[in-house]
Amino acid sequence: MFSERFLDDKSLKKIDKKFQQIISRTGVDNKTQDEVFDKYTLSTIEKLISDKIIDMLDFPISTGKEGNVFRAITPKKKFIAVKIYRTSTSTFKHITDYIIGDPRFENFRNNRKDIVHVWTKKEFKNLQKLKMIGVKAPKPIVFADNVLVMQYIGDSKHAAPMLKDVIVENPQEIFDTIINYIKVMYKKGKMVHADLSEFNILYYRKKPYIIDLGQGVLLKHPRSLEFLKRDIDNIVRYFKKYNIRADAKKFYNKIVN
Repeated sequence: MFSERFLDDKSLKKIDKKFQQIISRTGVDNKTQDEVFDKYTLSTIEKLISDKIIDMLDFPISTGKEGNVFRAITPKKKFIAVKIYRTSTSTFKHITDYIIGDPRFENFRNNRKDIVHVWTKKEFKNLQKLKMIGVKAPKPIVFADNVLVMQYIGDSKHAAPMLKDVIVENPQEIFDTIINYIKVMYKKGKMVHADLSEFNILYYRKKPYIIDLGQGVLLKHPRSLEFLKRDIDNIVRYFKKYNIRADAKKFYNKIVN
């Protein structure tokens, strides 16, 4: 993680002006702009720019309750994704349910800014784990404070859509792949996604990619089996629209036994 660093007002105004030009052409409303690009976050992004990780933000990919994802461009003109968690207005009502009990983050301070930092670091580490065990997901690049930089999934014109927004041509194959991902995460990664659904899976080149790993927990977490069951239930429920009738309990028993 980069050390915390703040800029003088002149530098901040210069950076803020640049981002305002970018955001204004992409249609992000002023409220979202103010919530995402506060002084603290601008400072972090400036550090990523000065370290030549980011050259510029391109356009917003998604807006969530806790943060926003943007496509960005590197100095080498490669596309990357930049996820910015809000430090002031995030709706982290139950976030500690996924942090307390995770041995990797036993000493975090229970205040908003520290929770956001831990959440960002947690997603980075979980993405590293998925890369290691061969589950398709954005490859993590670096994180700094409340900003996570990772692989961009999509083409030059559009980011990959969420599973919920497409009609898949090969539903049985996709269903089997996702269930296998859940199994591999549990068996090899010793972890559970803990919020898996059609909202947290991208569909790109006829393949599913798992996203939003901030809430992912290790099996040592006291509620890991509860979360596993919920993940399986969500996937089985969603694929009923494709007339795939599966026994969620059977899949759960196969995975845990």
